[in-house]
Amino acid sequence: MSAANRHCRPVTGMRGAISAAHPLAVSAGIRMLAQGGSAIDAAIAAQAMICVTMPQAAGLGGDLLALVSTRGTVTAVNGTGRSATQSPAHQATDGGSSVTVPGLVGGWLTSHRSWGRLPLDEVLSPAIEIAERGYRVDAELARAVDHQRERISRYGAAGWELLSCRQGGLWNQPELAVLLRRIADSGENAFYTGEAAAELVTAVAANGGTLSLADLADHETEMLSPVETPWNGGRLLVQPPSTQGTLLAMAARWFDRAGGSAPDNLDHLMIEATEAAFEHRDSVAGPGSLLDVELDVDRERALRRGGPRAYLHTAGVAVADSDGMVVSSLISVFDDFGSGVYVPELGLVLNNRVAGFTSGDNAAAPGKKPVHTLAPSMLIDEAGEALALATPGADGQVQTLLQVIARMRFSGLGLADALASPRWRSEDGLLLIERDHSGIPDLTRRSHRLGLRDSGDDVFGAVVAAGMTNGTPSAAADWRRNVSTGAV
Repeated sequence: MSAANRHCRPVTGMRGAISAAHPLAVSAGIRMLAQGGSAIDAAIAAQAMICVTMPQAAGLGGDLLALVSTRGTVTAVNGTGRSATQSPAHQATDGGSSVTVPGLVGGWLTSHRSWGRLPLDEVLSPAIEIAERGYRVDAELARAVDHQRERISRYGAAGWELLSCRQGGLWNQPELAVLLRRIADSGENAFYTGEAAAELVTAVAANGGTLSLADLADHETEMLSPVETPWNGGRLLVQPPSTQGTLLAMAARWFDRAGGSAPDNLDHLMIEATEAAFEHRDSVAGPGSLLDVELDVDRERALRRGGPRAYLHTAGVAVADSDGMVVSSLISVFDDFGSGVYVPELGLVLNNRVAGFTSGDNAAAPGKKPVHTLAPSMLIDEAGEALALATPGADGQVQTLLQVIARMRFSGLGLADALASPRWRSEDGLLLIERDHSGIPDLTRRSHRLGLRDSGDDVFGAVVAAGMTNGTPSAAADWRRNVSTGAV
């Protein structure tokens, strides 16, 4: 698809606007806004719908990270969990040993208590309705099931109804609907203690893991201050550790310090700056700030450091409401269907975030949080208005978001055009790039090793965006993947 035919037209609304990874998630969020709900109500409703319709990407067995802007204050919500306290200090990529305490439910409840307006049962009702009534399996979910069938069958999902559904087939999730209702009624006790916790621990143990009831009961959602750096007269805010959002701030700070107008070799510099930042990924988990680290950026030639890895998953939701609250969020189980461990009594699969441990400060250890790839971001302009930006794509998140905000700043593009522009992604030493990218000749001359991909390939992300524009809620969505927008 040529850039001229890509449509990322923003929408505006009186009560609010939303951008999310699935059209039904947008509908759920709009329903909350129309009923007088806040941006956080809409975000939770949309996220719950994603858990129902996109279990390969996100679910109650996974995690939530969000930035929430309200009344001039931005709060970082860290809904992620720790590895088992009795686990061996080594990395596992799937099965029970790869599961960390799921943080999404705690993130919902903490956020709702802080900023929700509607009752939680009302917020979760759209997702519950679809889980009970049934969802027609779409092409993306059917494809993920085909690719992961053997793995998730190995870890307890052989009898999961989803595995017998073909594309277009109606899939009901009564167990998940019951769990959502219990969470709405009983809060944390419906997930982190009691019957649900015991079923979760049993499924993990049956597949080689050591997560305990105490690990679940001890879980806490963190409410933190974001990391921020100057950007184009305003501020760029990202999640603090335990996420690698700091890497985006490091690359952005390099450009801010370099100053000047748009360089002819903007793409080359972005590639080198992000690869230089990724050299410090393991140190994100360590003490102190990385923002003052001087990045080694060759302004003329590719150093081919590689660094960013080839993960693709996650789902984004961005919302703005009429009171000026803006939410930037990502939810995830990490790999497709996470660890593959299925909990039949709860109708969910569990994350494999232990696979996020690497080395150094981010080495695996019992009772520890790995560095997360989830990196929702937010721009605050000179007038104080917030714009939420988030994308799936694991290590590609930092790269995609830098391209969008840099094209807005240095190329003078509006948000819609910045989202529509062709992209690249550095991955395992190869520079993947959309075929119609105008920078291909220049990047080739600078010794980048290119891998041409069709425009819109999943590796290039799927940005959700929402914020305030002259006091009015607005939203925009990437044309890639299944992202959608709505306003009311």
